[in-house]
Amino acid sequence: MIYCVEDNNEIRELILYTLQMTGFEAKGFANGNDFFADLKNDVPELVLLDIMLPGENGLQILKRLRNTRATEKVPVIMITAKTTEYDKVLGLDSGADDYLSKPFGMMELVARVKAVLRRSEPQVKAGEITVGDLTINQDEHRVLSKGEEIPLTPKEFALLHYLVENRGIVMTREKLLSEVWGFDFYGETRTVDAHIRSLRMKLGEIGSMIETVRGIGYRIEKA
Repeated sequence: MIYCVEDNNEIRELILYTLQMTGFEAKGFANGNDFFADLKNDVPELVLLDIMLPGENGLQILKRLRNTRATEKVPVIMITAKTTEYDKVLGLDSGADDYLSKPFGMMELVARVKAVLRRSEPQVKAGEITVGDLTINQDEHRVLSKGEEIPLTPKEFALLHYLVENRGIVMTREKLLSEVWGFDFYGETRTVDAHIRSLRMKLGEIGSMIETVRGIGYRIEKA
């Protein structure tokens, strides 16, 4: 089930119609109150979330989703008329998985939905990896620093896991976008920078293990 939170009735109905015609179950909501009321009964596979909403806006709704255990890992695609780079980075850095700017084509929407759903599936081998004081447990989707759990968004976890799995190798921003966000991700390379900054901040002292290779990308050393 895909939930669409969009206050424009015509856009919302068009999105729902397109999703249903392409094989998805979908339900629409005009505001955050109705959306959260329905969440008490069911948790969707993905949420399409407009930023400019009456009452609680999309970013506030996203924050609530990410701070609630039942919905913290639900993929979210932000949909908005805002097109500045700041707004895109703000949405992605707040925990969104992708971003669509109005106006957009319905087939592009379907492609994004399929890509995000595909990327949200487990794509790395289960198990535990330890590098210095950092431990990543894929089975439990947990990151520990000196034994203390560090809360990360799904995308931050995937980015850190990929860098650790490939430690010693310099990863370009384009490579990280391709492997972590998917080949059909339409974002910009600064999206990677924003997530790296967030990771370093959350990891504290051990965040320094994520090295910036000037003009190329990022690396975690083997040692």
